[in-house]
Amino acid sequence: MPAPQITEPPPGAVRAPGGPWFPGVTADPNARLRLICFPHAGGTPSVYRDWHAHLGAHVQIVPVLLPGRSFRLGEPPRHELEPLAADIATALLAERLTDGYALFGHSMGALLAYEVACELRARGADEPVHLFVSGSRAPHFYGVGMGAELTDESLLDLVRDLGGLTGAGVDPRAGGAPFARRMPVLRADLTACETYRWTPRRPLDCPITAISAEGDPIAPPDQVDEWREYTYGSTLRRHLPGGHFYLTGPERPALLRELHRELERHATGFAAPPKPRRTLP
Repeated sequence: MPAPQITEPPPGAVRAPGGPWFPGVTADPNARLRLICFPHAGGTPSVYRDWHAHLGAHVQIVPVLLPGRSFRLGEPPRHELEPLAADIATALLAERLTDGYALFGHSMGALLAYEVACELRARGADEPVHLFVSGSRAPHFYGVGMGAELTDESLLDLVRDLGGLTGAGVDPRAGGAPFARRMPVLRADLTACETYRWTPRRPLDCPITAISAEGDPIAPPDQVDEWREYTYGSTLRRHLPGGHFYLTGPERPALLRELHRELERHATGFAAPPKPRRTLP
């Protein structure tokens, strides 16, 4: 197997911690496991802001910031998923964040997490110890219309009906400029999902937890079930109330408990960082 490809910055370049993909993140030497978190279509890392307080001291949360949002507003959003996954894999290797890691993605983020896992494996890196896919049909069900062609008003109606505006504090019909600015990003993400074509390849070896939610038209249970075809390991299935955006609603604690249980199990398989020796006077 080839050695993982790591891209180093040019000589003399100053690299900001985490780079543009993981701003402010550096590998925590005290963490036994890292959870790389991918946002839903049009989403930002803010949904994962306080997960570190719920998932145990041994787990470092590493949210992924995609182009076109937050600190990367000046960059155009991507319209193709596979090149995006390749760039994220490059960044993960460059930041040395793949030494004991798991992946979590919601909706489009789940598809992106899967493609990143496959890309890292193709480069000779270790697979994740666990892949968590939430609110997402299995990859071969993508490549169909998901709303990118809708008018702004219809697309906002769709997001609202899915529960995506709950708690956002933005009423798009009353001059919701902050949400309107996210529309190009949302359309780009939906286009990436619509144009995606799954490439048949060997299943992953890591276990997969596939989570669906009651009444979610984006990820119906029968299409979520088929994630079992994407691993030689075990497949855990969870089905929760709350609709497509259950992870920001009342069912959020149930999700975090599930993640904590599985991540703690994996974290115990990694040796604790060595304690520094005391030097006697």
